[in-house]
Amino acid sequence: MTTASIVQILWVASAIGLIIFILLHSPKGDGIAAIGGQAQLFTSPKSAEVTLNRITWTLTLVFISLTLVLSAGWV
Repeated sequence: MTTASIVQILWVASAIGLIIFILLHSPKGDGIAAIGGQAQLFTSPKSAEVTLNRITWTLTLVFISLTLVLSAGWV
């Protein structure tokens, strides 16, 4: 497995994760707390939204970085 194929796999995984986490956002502010009534993983709906935002922004940065690396041909 070459470095380019590993980067491409990470790129596709970040794209799929980004799609999933963007779809978890709610325009009404419910977000992840609306699934199952209340998010059991988090202490409050507000912390769930903060965590969801951090994960989404991290995946966005990873996706954009890998897109630049792959398009520039650096691997």
